[in-house]
Amino acid sequence: MKKAFPLLFLLTLLVHAASAQKVISGVVRGEKGSPVPGATIGLKGSTNHAIADNKGQFSIRTYAPYPITLFVSSIGFATREVEVNEQNQDSVQVVLTIDNRQLNEIAVTARRRNEKVQNVPIAISVVRGGVLEDAGAFTVNRVKELIPTVQLYSSNPRNTTLNIRGLGSTFGLTNDGIEPGVGFYLDGVYYARPAATTFDFVDVEQIEVLRGPQGTLFGKNTTAGALNITSRKPSFTPGGSAEVSYGNYGYIQAKGSITGAIAKKLAGKLAFSGTQRDGTIHNVSSDKYINDINNLSGRLQLLYTPSTSVNITVTGDASRQRPEGYAQVIAGVVKTKRAAYRQFDAIIADLNYQLPSTNPFDRVVDHNTTWRSGNDQGGVSVNLDAKIGNGTLTSTTAWRYWNWDPSNDRDFTGLAVLSLSQATSKHQQWSQEVRYAGSFSSKLSGVAGVFLIGQDLKTDPYHVEESGDAQWRFSQSTTSELWKTPGLLDGYGIRTTSRLKTLSAAVFGQLDWAITDKLHVLPGLRFNYDDKKVDFSRKTYGGLQTTDPALIALKNAVYTDQEFSANTDNTNLTGQLTVSYKANRNINTYATFSTNYKPVGLNLGGLPTAAGKPMLELAEIKPEYVQHYEVGIKTTPSASSTLNFAIYNTDIRDYQTQVQTAELGVNRGYLANAEKVQVRGAELDGNIRFSNNFSLFGAVAYTDGKYKSFKNAPVPLEETGGPSAFKDISGGRLPGISKWTATLGGEASKAGKFLGTGGRYFIGLDGYYRSEFSSSSSPSPYLNVDGYVLVNGRFGFRAAKGVSVFIWGRNIFNKDYFEQLLVAAGNAGQYAAVLGDPATYGITLRYVFSQGN
Repeated sequence: MKKAFPLLFLLTLLVHAASAQKVISGVVRGEKGSPVPGATIGLKGSTNHAIADNKGQFSIRTYAPYPITLFVSSIGFATREVEVNEQNQDSVQVVLTIDNRQLNEIAVTARRRNEKVQNVPIAISVVRGGVLEDAGAFTVNRVKELIPTVQLYSSNPRNTTLNIRGLGSTFGLTNDGIEPGVGFYLDGVYYARPAATTFDFVDVEQIEVLRGPQGTLFGKNTTAGALNITSRKPSFTPGGSAEVSYGNYGYIQAKGSITGAIAKKLAGKLAFSGTQRDGTIHNVSSDKYINDINNLSGRLQLLYTPSTSVNITVTGDASRQRPEGYAQVIAGVVKTKRAAYRQFDAIIADLNYQLPSTNPFDRVVDHNTTWRSGNDQGGVSVNLDAKIGNGTLTSTTAWRYWNWDPSNDRDFTGLAVLSLSQATSKHQQWSQEVRYAGSFSSKLSGVAGVFLIGQDLKTDPYHVEESGDAQWRFSQSTTSELWKTPGLLDGYGIRTTSRLKTLSAAVFGQLDWAITDKLHVLPGLRFNYDDKKVDFSRKTYGGLQTTDPALIALKNAVYTDQEFSANTDNTNLTGQLTVSYKANRNINTYATFSTNYKPVGLNLGGLPTAAGKPMLELAEIKPEYVQHYEVGIKTTPSASSTLNFAIYNTDIRDYQTQVQTAELGVNRGYLANAEKVQVRGAELDGNIRFSNNFSLFGAVAYTDGKYKSFKNAPVPLEETGGPSAFKDISGGRLPGISKWTATLGGEASKAGKFLGTGGRYFIGLDGYYRSEFSSSSSPSPYLNVDGYVLVNGRFGFRAAKGVSVFIWGRNIFNKDYFEQLLVAAGNAGQYAAVLGDPATYGITLRYVFSQGN
């Protein structure tokens, strides 16, 4: 009850509203008289605000005495001040002047309301949908090149890590028993599985990347940040677009959308995206090019507006991927501390095998197991927005599914070592979020909400690992001739059945208290409840059927049965406090302290063994606790430029990490707690438009992440076979974090006509740099990825409506680089790489139409 009292007090403040309010109403139009929907109307000296509807109309309530000054702004228009008195309070006419230099007018919904990005006291980056489309950034993996604080690593969709500032999810292969620390939201719906980040974007309006913990603003807890993605909404005005792209490697991408009124108060929108590309790696065993792209996505939206104050959006979507893809190439071989006969080169020599190439950038493999990544997701959602008082009540109800059907060659060779490695899974989730965001008095605004999510993740019907006839030589740990027994390990494997059911609930809220016009205090609280139940069973099968104890012991040295159940529930109270000070309209400073929490993790990838028995104490790992400090300044040096800077420090106790072991039965690694972790850094970003013809943007980030204490970590690859299987790596750096990352880009354009349509001829370039980083949970000098620079470009003609055409290139200097390095199962010494794409180029044709324009 003591913990609940501050929360109840906060919620009481949030829903409190006094009487005796004045109501100001009017309409916002452009210079030609057309309405400006989505314009933001704010009161000077207050947190109170309103958003213009589709007709440009607005109403706002206030306690302030007359005369009252309104600030009115919208993207692409100059901000205007309007004075209101008793005579015109119910008929305010606002005319905005177009000013394309207003870069700082980008609107975001990070705090669950439309507001200028420069006014939000959060480190936040925004990428508009048009920029994504022109840059060919049709997945999150390509967005990371535009926002240097975002990291994404994917050896296949299931094994995808999405991090911000180096934190969020475990690096390496995914363990299903852990929660992601970066929230992935699309139109207010939380996507629980990291595989969602690998699908194509469909008709995206913009992406907001919020850096740092955001637990008091979003339904699902976000210990490292959030990607808040919004799609383009249905319109009552008929319109649509069609786009097709052609490129090398047989690249074809088609996208389109159509929208318009179905009935007087009902509008609809249908959008789709399909992408295909031939493979970039040649498998000499099958004489096929693999690592192709085969994606298809579609979305249907219905918008119902029963009144001017209520919008209901129903969305259904489905996506599928069917590539023969995500193959990794052996990048190198390390000499371990095992005996000479257990080194990789000695093993393959005994088996009369040679790698097809020792240069990973030859892009040649000889894998004898098909790489398959059957990846499906979809769902339905209902979103209701109702204007109540000086705010909006939002209800988001959603159900989603994810089906995963893979096949992998985890030994990365043409030998039958691991013949099967398939973690087929099914996941379903339902979620419900209800929140109210708005102004509660002339000095007080905020957001309060409740969130529920239930998840059911199960094997379908089981996960399987199966050895081939060459496994005996890789597993051989003694010179006994018994290892050569015919068929001993051929077809020997494990089948795992597991089911994880979770229920999470939260009550959250954040206030914005305007102590003065310039000084704001923003406290927030979050109460979490998490319940998890898991049943895990792993059984061995196959191989030589024998009663010989010595042969059985050899088989058990490779795979053993494991079984456990766990049932855990946790509650936690976290919060944040931000102080924001606006020295003037062009300078906004803030300081934040926040605490956050990631619930108990459950190991679902198998447990390491000791004395032949599973270490059941590792079945459940401790919750993760976060303390975060941040100071930032957002500046608008001119109407056509922004420059922002932030420094931060994040300390984590009982950091949940995925670690690799030499045991074949824990091929995907297992979860463990590092006692203490620290990540700190600094970020600088800005943009400037020198004229209507030339603009620049850039960002640079410094990130330092290390284990302050991790005393019982597995040894790195080169120390496998030494006197101990564990090592104190305190002081070592965290994987996946480059000290320096940067992006720089610009565009030059000139007004003109093409095929009779007005638009702009343009040429644009952008570059992405990251310094070297560790690709191993236990630091290893052999598993570091070298730094690299990527350059992308495009030129052509762009029109707001009608025909656009442009030529594009990605990695135009054909830089060879690794995205990730991975140790092969069993730690025999070989390690593989996820290769970055080679140079790609092509042409895009786009047609946009709208009856209303």
